[in-house]
Amino acid sequence: MLPMSNVSPSGTPMAASPLTRAVLEIDEYAAGLGWDQPTRLFALVDTAKLRAQEPQLAEQLGLDRTDSGAATLTPVLQDELPAGTALDEFLGTIAWPDAVTGCALTVERLMLPPSAEAAVPKDLDEKRLAEWVARHPERQEVRMTVAVLRDGARESALRLREKDSAGEVLTGADLVPGLAEALASTFEA
Repeated sequence: MLPMSNVSPSGTPMAASPLTRAVLEIDEYAAGLGWDQPTRLFALVDTAKLRAQEPQLAEQLGLDRTDSGAATLTPVLQDELPAGTALDEFLGTIAWPDAVTGCALTVERLMLPPSAEAAVPKDLDEKRLAEWVARHPERQEVRMTVAVLRDGARESALRLREKDSAGEVLTGADLVPGLAEALASTFEA
C-alpha cells in the first residue's frame, strides 16, 4: 500500500468523512506530543449537538459556529488509562453515555514486516514474544489511531516513526481490525 497525503498544503486534513477527519485530527494531536507516549482514549461527540447542549464546553474547546455546517465529530480526551492494566481488560470496563457518538484510541506498538513472520518462535509467551520483537532488526515503531462509531463505521490511521510526517499517514477502515473490534465492543449493552 502506498502512502497518500491526507493533508492539504495548508495543513488541513483532506478527508471526506467526519470519522476520517476525527482520526486524522487525533493523529495530528498525538504527533505533536512526540513518540513514546501512553495510550490515549477519546470520546467522539457530534459537534453540533455539543454546541447546542453544552455551549460553554464548546466555547472552551474552541468550537466556533462559523464552520461550513458539515457534520463533524469532536474528539474529547479521556482520563489516562490505569497503569498496569491490559488494554483489552480496560476496554471491557467502558460504558459510554448516549451523548458519545463514537470513540477512538491512539496507541504505539512495535511491528514486524510480513517477511519476518516465518521466523517468529512458536513457543514464546506474550512477554517473551514482545521482547523478541523489540530486538528484531526489522522492527518498526508505529502509532495507530483507531476510531469506531455506534453505527459500526470504522477508521484508522497508521504513522511509522521512521516516516513521521502527515503526508506519510496511511488511513483505512480495516487497518487494525482487532483493535477496532475491541473499541466497538465498548458500545455493546
